Amino acid sequence: MNSHFIWSASPELFSANGFTIRWYGFLFAIGFYLGLKVLNGIARQEKLEPSEMDGMLIYIILGTVIGARLGHVFFYEPDLFLADPIRIFKVWEGGLASHGGTLGVITGVLLWKRKYYRGSLLSLLDFVAVPGALVSGLIRVGNFFNSEILGKPSDLPWAIVFKRVDETPRHPAMLYESFCYFSIFALLYGLTRKKIHRRFNEGFLLGLFFILIYGSRILIEFFKEPQVASEAGLPFDLGQILSVPFVAAGGFLLIRSISSRKKA
Repeated sequence: MNSHFIWSASPELFSANGFTIRWYGFLFAIGFYLGLKVLNGIARQEKLEPSEMDGMLIYIILGTVIGARLGHVFFYEPDLFLADPIRIFKVWEGGLASHGGTLGVITGVLLWKRKYYRGSLLSLLDFVAVPGALVSGLIRVGNFFNSEILGKPSDLPWAIVFKRVDETPRHPAMLYESFCYFSIFALLYGLTRKKIHRRFNEGFLLGLFFILIYGSRILIEFFKEPQVASEAGLPFDLGQILSVPFVAAGGFLLIRSISSRKKA
């Protein structure tokens, strides 16, 4: 019988006098802090004013949270929230969808650009995509601390028993995603540091982001337990179906960017 790693860590990082900081929220915040640092570095390299990027952060954070929450409400459990609409505002109870979060970020960047930035929206989203992969990876580590987004049962040596849930060894699906997202961040960041993205027209980095992030999501979903009861027994879950348009959009952006690449 295989001996599997037992994961029973508390989702709470700190708790005292009724005040609690959870690992998920902490990693969420750290992700945006580090993401801003990365974005500012890209801004300096691209001869933009880093302070301009600082003001965009609040739009991105609000877009992420609002978009992810509404995405979960409308995509995964619409009947539940229609029965009790006030639950939409109870974000602390959980329920954030990354597809909605991505759309929320795009909306937030668009709103910020209309007020403060005269450059191209697509070129701006190219730069936001780089730290976006980093933030996504850290959020999945937060899911690990919450013992959520569980994988299917497995006997593989690296399967993990999430003690707070049950005694079954499972694929650490959220760590699979986290590893993929960190790797994608390293790739995108490396491309910007070496200025390879400048060889192509705008949309190159965003296209890669969509293809790699949501392409890996489609594959990893096969190792996950259904997120909602209605997905049980289906050949493809909602996460995979929602990822297809993003992959398609990424392919369009990448082809468009490469086919109209800048002449040396």
